Amino acid sequence: DSYPEVMTVNSVFGYNEVLPKSLDLMRDITPLPHWMNAGFSSYSIWWLLCHYEWYRYHGNKAYLEQSRDYITALLRQLMTQIAPDGQECLDGTRFLDWPSNSNKDAIAAGLQALMVWGMRVGVEFAELFEDRQLSNDCKAAEKKLVKAASKVYKKFLASCPAPDAPGSKQVTALMTITGLIDAPKADKEFLSINGAQGFSTFYGYYMLEAMAMAGNYQGALDVIREYWGAMIDLGATSFWEDFDINWIPNAAPIDELVPEGKKDIHGDCGAYCYVGFRHSLCHGWASGPTSWLSRHILGVEVIEPGCRQVRITPHLGDLQWVKGTFPTPYGELQIYHEKQANGNVISEVKAPKGVSVIK
Repeated sequence: DSYPEVMTVNSVFGYNEVLPKSLDLMRDITPLPHWMNAGFSSYSIWWLLCHYEWYRYHGNKAYLEQSRDYITALLRQLMTQIAPDGQECLDGTRFLDWPSNSNKDAIAAGLQALMVWGMRVGVEFAELFEDRQLSNDCKAAEKKLVKAASKVYKKFLASCPAPDAPGSKQVTALMTITGLIDAPKADKEFLSINGAQGFSTFYGYYMLEAMAMAGNYQGALDVIREYWGAMIDLGATSFWEDFDINWIPNAAPIDELVPEGKKDIHGDCGAYCYVGFRHSLCHGWASGPTSWLSRHILGVEVIEPGCRQVRITPHLGDLQWVKGTFPTPYGELQIYHEKQANGNVISEVKAPKGVSVIK
């Protein structure tokens, strides 16, 4: 759950002790070889990715070193979950998100991409730890996984009922982010099909990221308005754990009593573990647009760990201007972009001492 939340905290609040304490707690209550979240193998991979992003934004190597033994052992355990032909064979609970949970081929393809991502981050960790053997082993594992990825993806495509069916956009997003499929092709054939149909609250963030990799910033903005905007139109003041735009027709807003003949979008909607008021109407894993807007519209990209160097490349789409701040360990970046009549964007950036800005 935590990866989009880590990215949101990094982009909005900066350092908050809740995040490292949460990462440490999950480590401490999950002795290896157990998987996190009571047996979800993918969650242990997400823990690695969270740790990497926390280090990248805050640059605290001393904190990272506190989990060195666990990180190293977890990477080695993940390597044992790769079959001789390079396909992942993760045991435990195999899971991407609930909307994709009935599609086993989607889960297999998604986990293949997650394993590739995990091994790439493993290389970064190994180099930080100056562990050459671990680095070489992660690179070798990644190579095997990448080689088998096309086979796994083809099997997924053969079982894919529609480009916007549950699981389709989740898998395509992960495959795109990890460079296993072409971003413009993925966007055209899957991610942009029928707008927000097939989007989900957790994986919506990765779908937006994949659309940005394809250069489709405007399409991603439109989906944010359509999908997350619909929650706001229905009275949300925070984003929800679960949401499907097909719930919208005849639904009453959550900030008033449900009139007779109207749908109670909280009590009447949801599947899997979300039936009957089960899903939260305030859930951090749905906050993906927050960090996405900072990264791609405001345009802030962290280049060096600890935000010592950032690149600012705005993509305003149909917006005329954007103004915002971005937290760094040295203080806030203050940013303003305005589109001119000729389409060019004029930017004003104020950076704290210690942060180098590339435009």
